[in-house]
Amino acid sequence: MALKIRKNKAPPVPPICPLSECMSLLGGVWTPNLIWYLSGGPRRFGELRSDIPRISAKVLSARLRAMEETGVIRRTVVASSPPSVEYSLTELGCELIPVIEAIVKVGMKLKSRRHAA
Repeated sequence: MALKIRKNKAPPVPPICPLSECMSLLGGVWTPNLIWYLSGGPRRFGELRSDIPRISAKVLSARLRAMEETGVIRRTVVASSPPSVEYSLTELGCELIPVIEAIVKVGMKLKSRRHAA
């Protein structure tokens, strides 16, 4: 005899789930790291490469472009010689900082539990 399927009491999911939308952004390779480093202020491409030495230039360009398209970062061309580009967090990007800080806090607890065992 099969078990009766219970009704789900969670609120209905909107057509585009906001949790999935946010996690698809934060789940991108290197995205949380980039948000973390940009939380300290505007950074140039080369500075971000030195912040995250293991990231390739190709992946960094792709991540920055994707984050700009979603409105998380702002790309500003600086009038200098030679011309330079700075990346900074938008207001939306700044809203992700507490989320990443919370993830880091839980990660530290998990790490300490793993090393204590």
